[in-house]
Amino acid sequence: QVQLVESGGGLVQPGGSLRLSCTASGSIFSINAMGWYRRAPGKQRELVATLTNGGDTKFADSVKGRFAISRGNAKNTVDLQMNGLNPEDTAVYYCNVNLRRFDGTNLNVWGQGTQVSVSS
Repeated sequence: QVQLVESGGGLVQPGGSLRLSCTASGSIFSINAMGWYRRAPGKQRELVATLTNGGDTKFADSVKGRFAISRGNAKNTVDLQMNGLNPEDTAVYYCNVNLRRFDGTNLNVWGQGTQVSVSS
């Protein structure tokens, strides 16, 4: 079993910053990639940012230059630093982890989501 624990969501004013964190725990041999997706009201879930074990990153065009993704200090943790937030960033943010289990198989796991609201 693998569990994801997300933290850091909340309400922030336009132009403000938030930092999301996600920690994976359980039966994990290694991490292939970690990332964040979001679902805004009335829209489909979309990629925000991903980070592979090799250090490759991918960002949604809408967040480039404002958001940064990095591995946290704790093991199996990924952080999303969000700067210059605007109301269009309001969404439920989901952590996603692609990992390898001890039996050699890969597993894709989703977090429960954390709400980010940007409003004055």
